[in-house]
Amino acid sequence: MASFQLPTLQKDNDLWGPSAESSALPAQLEDIPFAPYAKGDKIGRIADWNAASGANADGGAQGARGGRQGRNRDVQQSFGATGANAFAYFHGDDEASFSVVDNTRTVASRRGGLSAMSRGGRGGARGGAAGGRGGAARGGASARGARGRGGAASTRGGRRFGWKDWDKPQRTREASVTVGQDWEQLEEIDFARLGKLKLEVEEAEDISTYGTLYEYDRAYDRVSTKAEKPLQSLDRIRYSPTTSDDPVIQELVAKSDAQLFMTDSILALLMCSTRSVYPWDIIITRTADGKVFFDKRDGGPFDFLTVNENAADPPMEIDTKDGDAAARTSQLNTPAALSLEATYVNQNFGFQVVNEKKAHQLDNANPFYSADESEPLASCGYRYRKFNLSSDEEDPVELVVRTEVDAILPAGAGAKQQYITIKSLNEFDSRAQGAGGAPDWRTKLDAQRGAVVATEMKNNSFKLARFAVQSLLAGADNMKLGYISRANPRDASRHVILGTSWYKPRELAGQMALNLSNGWGIVRTIADLARKAPEGKYVLLKDPNKPTVRLYSVPANFGEEDDEDEDRIDEEAEQDL
Repeated sequence: MASFQLPTLQKDNDLWGPSAESSALPAQLEDIPFAPYAKGDKIGRIADWNAASGANADGGAQGARGGRQGRNRDVQQSFGATGANAFAYFHGDDEASFSVVDNTRTVASRRGGLSAMSRGGRGGARGGAAGGRGGAARGGASARGARGRGGAASTRGGRRFGWKDWDKPQRTREASVTVGQDWEQLEEIDFARLGKLKLEVEEAEDISTYGTLYEYDRAYDRVSTKAEKPLQSLDRIRYSPTTSDDPVIQELVAKSDAQLFMTDSILALLMCSTRSVYPWDIIITRTADGKVFFDKRDGGPFDFLTVNENAADPPMEIDTKDGDAAARTSQLNTPAALSLEATYVNQNFGFQVVNEKKAHQLDNANPFYSADESEPLASCGYRYRKFNLSSDEEDPVELVVRTEVDAILPAGAGAKQQYITIKSLNEFDSRAQGAGGAPDWRTKLDAQRGAVVATEMKNNSFKLARFAVQSLLAGADNMKLGYISRANPRDASRHVILGTSWYKPRELAGQMALNLSNGWGIVRTIADLARKAPEGKYVLLKDPNKPTVRLYSVPANFGEEDDEDEDRIDEEAEQDL
């Protein structure tokens, strides 16, 4: 085995190293050259595999040291700075058979070049103009240098920003209901987890039907942008009480073995919850005998429709002065104003497109209508249906839902009557903020209806998904969709009907990539959380700024305080009169 023995050193204060008189180097060290290093040389690594060797390396080193060697040519050349090839490695014959395994062609990345250019653009903004147009560097115009080729290329290399996107304030929405200090959070589920749930559910079982339905007026199939019809404001009564206030559901609680009770609007929202952006809340009540009721809050988001909720740039609240005319026009396109307008348009469109002279009575009369009412009833039929959400026989789970249909389609020869639902989409101003890039319906609806519908599916994904799911839950054969626009973009009180379309609910759900199995999985998961919880009242709350839902335990009187406040306000108003 090879060994190394240090030579004897001479003790001398003025000299360092082996002495030629006192000792001689061992034979194995005689051929190794002595490599002197200068004090200024930096020795950072033992071997540099990336550096070039041989003449190229020597030349590069000389070039790097050109200025220093030119100033002091008589300085002795040090080994560390010259990169002498005394220790250079030369390839042997053993690597003659070496070959590259991965022979794929390497494509030059454009991102690297754009990144370098973007760095140049920022240099131009500081005055260096490395990536600017050059004129900025010569003239010192830093802003023009920042907008040079370098700055423009940097935006193409990353996310595509619009004009002053960096300067837009962060939108912070408020929750639909304020979380109380005495609330206790029990569960938090993000939409990513909800999107992975799945449950297969069979067709529903009909329990009973209530209400009166009118026939759809076929004349509205011929409406177009060239033959538009004004939207009328009709006074009709249509009831949509919450689950706990429904007398029919209260009867079914005693007769049926079902554990879950809700309305179709609540069920559709849960099934499509992963598409929602705006906040919402659902009140969940669990009784001592294990019954679970899902209720809406009076004045909550269930009573109103949203507009362009899923758009990349949805409508936003605007703080303006009351006296400004442009400010008053802008206030028409805020989320709250558009939501109220969309709800008004949807209801009146359903009232108008039916023929009230041809009525069809269902099995039972309307359970919410009393003889004291003076206004006529709107066309509406309530179908109470039962769904089996059981995943195994040991734990049966049944759901009773009150669904709604809007009209009946006249039966042809040898055909049966069909239940239909009537919904609408509204256009406010294609050039206003929050329009979501929608085309002008008056010029595109007849010729390019597919483009209009595709844009609406993108900007109103949550609302259209709820329309489709509600139609499927009610067992409707068709869905009538109306296209309503303002008569004047600056006037939200007058509207016209520009056209209508027929859709099969299941086909519409397929076009929107709506997974019903995932929706049922979400409903079963929320229901299991409520069933396992102790007796009491809970609130399922959608986070206003995050794709997350949270389950809170709330006091037993939650929701009743608002009713008491409304009664007190009504009593005070009567006393004032």
